[in-house]
Amino acid sequence: MGQTTESNIRGIILMVLSMGAFAVADTLIKLAAGLVSPAQVMFLLLAGGLVLFSTMAKVQGARLRDRRVFAPVLLVRYLAEVVAMVGMVMALAHVPLSMVGAIIQATPLLVALGAVVFLGETVSWRRWSTIVLGFVGVLMIVQPGADGFDAASLWAVLSMIGLSVRDLTTRMTPSDMASASLAAYSAAAALPFSMAWIVLDGSTFLPPEADWLLLLSMIFFGSLGYLLLTASIRSTSLSVVAPFRYARLIFMVIAGVVVFGERPGLLMLAGAALIVGSGLYMMWREQLVSGQARRPQETD
Repeated sequence: MGQTTESNIRGIILMVLSMGAFAVADTLIKLAAGLVSPAQVMFLLLAGGLVLFSTMAKVQGARLRDRRVFAPVLLVRYLAEVVAMVGMVMALAHVPLSMVGAIIQATPLLVALGAVVFLGETVSWRRWSTIVLGFVGVLMIVQPGADGFDAASLWAVLSMIGLSVRDLTTRMTPSDMASASLAAYSAAAALPFSMAWIVLDGSTFLPPEADWLLLLSMIFFGSLGYLLLTASIRSTSLSVVAPFRYARLIFMVIAGVVVFGERPGLLMLAGAALIVGSGLYMMWREQLVSGQARRPQETD
């Protein structure tokens, strides 16, 4: 019992630290987007991530040569990573940080919807209601058709879709494939796209007058967030740590206010609260149902 409690606490702490690292990376990306092009930001993130994740895979003894790297499910995952990164980088460059953070928090709800459509999972009316309410929250934030509608916020929606497809396909990847190797494959697959984007954009691969301390910190915190996230998930049950993913929204709102002087409106805050509340309720219901399903087996 004590060991389980200790692993739960460790997993929760790692998850919160991971979300903090991601929020710092998001803040640095937004700052960097004012100095270099979005194409250059994406290239540097992928190139730095490829080096770090390949090194980590080697240190862990994981193999980087695998014939399954071109499996259809992995090809879809690579494409989803590209879509998610393009959407995120463009959103961070043009949309308030707090708004981006609020929109991407709907990713678990879209994953649940995708599991119904593509994986044939059955869903109760409670879960359907939760999904619908979560997307109502997204509409409250984006406000399509309203005078204050910002079309650039659709980049964050695109990123949310890409992240959802990535999470769905991750469920179908080989279980014996190391996380670091999978991350390295994704970075290597997306790198040519970022290079082509730079060429078409007329930019240089390594901006000569850029703030390299800022850019290297951006790469470091983005990779650190991924490593802490992986360690958190492997420390304990996903149902224990998943709710603490929403800490990223809190950190991003704080960073938006402190660093960029953002002032989130009441409608955006209400939409964010609806998204988070829906996600937490869905996780609680899943944990409750799985607990009830295990109980008869435990009494046999």
